[in-house]
Amino acid sequence: MNNWTDILHVNDIPLLGARVVRHGSLDIAVFRTADDEVFALEDRCPHKGGPLSQGIVHGKKVTCPLHNWNIELHSGCAVAPDQGCAREFPVKVEGGRVWLDLTPVERVAA
Repeated sequence: MNNWTDILHVNDIPLLGARVVRHGSLDIAVFRTADDEVFALEDRCPHKGGPLSQGIVHGKKVTCPLHNWNIELHSGCAVAPDQGCAREFPVKVEGGRVWLDLTPVERVAA
């Protein structure tokens, strides 16, 4: 079951950047790619907990600013040979508004 919440306008997220949404004690990074795709991950790298929202977005990945791990935006999983996953949150854009489902998708790294 989805619990969609209207969080912001897509233009509030810079191209190749992120904005952070707080839900309780959890920070969620909402990313926007150069192709205007939007993704949402817990703002915590699976390696050492670095703030993914402060990383560099390239293609459909973000590079953690602490140790340069590459994280897939569509899954939250680290690119091999690194392992681990940040929690992913379903997100959609309708009428220029970004909607976030606050129920995380749990993934296990392969």
